[in-house]
Amino acid sequence: MRRVLIIDDEDDIREVASLSLEATADWHILTASSGREGIRVAAAEQPDAILMDVMMPEMDGPTTFKHLQLNPETKAIPVVLLTAKVQGVDQRRFAGLGVAAILFKPFDPLTLADQIREVLGWND
Repeated sequence: MRRVLIIDDEDDIREVASLSLEATADWHILTASSGREGIRVAAAEQPDAILMDVMMPEMDGPTTFKHLQLNPETKAIPVVLLTAKVQGVDQRRFAGLGVAAILFKPFDPLTLADQIREVLGWND
């Protein structure tokens, strides 16, 4: 069973994404409400992937990603950014970070798991 960590400061987004991925893909979902918490959970739980919001207070998604990359325990975990920013300059900046993919809000709960499978090359 795949294990996915969702890092998002918005309770509603975490809940909808969690329910969606559990119901449509039967994945085990872990959650964190901040970048700092997400870093701790990722190191402790070693999820198969991380779905993370870009805009979060204190430590945003790109900064959290950089911290994950600096830790040998979390460096290999693929990260998919979730953002409402659709401007080309933002997309290029996020893509330049080295994340596995960028998905856009609002997302369709019925197709979110398929989108993640596609960008990560999961065939299960």
